[in-house]
Amino acid sequence: MPTIAGIRRRGVPAAALREFIGRVGVARAYSTVDVAMFDSAIRDALNPSAARRMAVLRPLKLIIENYPEGQTETLEARNHPDVPEAGSRMVTFGRELYVEQDDFMENPPKKFYRLSPGKEVRLRWGYLVTCQSVEKDSEGNVVALRCTYDPESKGGNAPDGRKVQATLHWVAAADAMPAEIRLYSHLFNRPDPGADGDALADLNPDSLEVLSGALVEPALANGPIGEAVQFERTGYFALDPDSQPGRPVFNRTVGLRDTWAKVQGKG
Repeated sequence: MPTIAGIRRRGVPAAALREFIGRVGVARAYSTVDVAMFDSAIRDALNPSAARRMAVLRPLKLIIENYPEGQTETLEARNHPDVPEAGSRMVTFGRELYVEQDDFMENPPKKFYRLSPGKEVRLRWGYLVTCQSVEKDSEGNVVALRCTYDPESKGGNAPDGRKVQATLHWVAAADAMPAEIRLYSHLFNRPDPGADGDALADLNPDSLEVLSGALVEPALANGPIGEAVQFERTGYFALDPDSQPGRPVFNRTVGLRDTWAKVQGKG
């Protein structure tokens, strides 16, 4: 619900409310404000301080065929790209990883720079990988990507200076933690609910989507309840009181801007 208690549980900080109120101002005349202004105030409040973490909401297995079986390594990942004093953490890297399903297309259109057969991308804090082939189930759905990596590209830069067009987040199969993700959207499907006399008719039936098969990095296991963190490339999320040991629950606070969604929207 769009109440103080509701937005607090989603991880909206008090600073975002104060910023939003300051932007709206005070006027005698009745007026409405686009909810996007509130979302913008939340992002502006969280971006300078929210820790960065990696979480895969809809996992797709990625197998690095030329990486040694049974071997893992640890990579250093910064907690905030613009705040050095926020420190860093270690993340596990290995032969089997998970990436987002949306980060792969078998027959991509133009301006899709993520994974596709023959395409090379950068794994965040890791290596450059190239998709070589795909595995499908009996119904033709892609269930795994077979890739190779450049062992000389640790940190994400190739020694020969070649460039890639996309950087993907990921989690390692070796220690990824299952999580429930609650994706909250706007409660109403129009900016003026009830304008036609029945606000209930304007409720958004898709205002909540629950993802039960998400995977997150171990650093997300013991965060403070209600404190928002940024899932890289996805949005801001807060740990919910419903979380259980080994099974965290996260509420989406607000999403990030998605340029690819805008491209799709334009056809």
